[in-house]
Amino acid sequence: MKRALIYLVVGTLLSFLFQFFLSGTGLPKVDLYYAFAFGLGWGMAYYVDRPDWELPKKMGFSLIGVVLLVAIGFAFFNFEIAIPSIIRFSTVFVAYYLIASFRESKSLRQ
Repeated sequence: MKRALIYLVVGTLLSFLFQFFLSGTGLPKVDLYYAFAFGLGWGMAYYVDRPDWELPKKMGFSLIGVVLLVAIGFAFFNFEIAIPSIIRFSTVFVAYYLIASFRESKSLRQ
């Protein structure tokens, strides 16, 4: 759990710095929200990367991440800002497992 939180924080920080200084929207709050979506994707993907968990349980945790991003997005922003965060989260989540699929263990934890 600690390592997943580290991935969340480091992923958010690095993504925010990239968003803010290189390719951001010009709105720091939106850049932070998108960076959080990126960090949450990496953190949750690492957290559910457990060989003893079944796929439905992993997908359920992924759905919790999506619902969290939608709730934050609709609470503080509008529809046009909330939806791209889901795409970022999902892309990072899938990228994690794509990278893991090249390993013999099919996991980045081992």
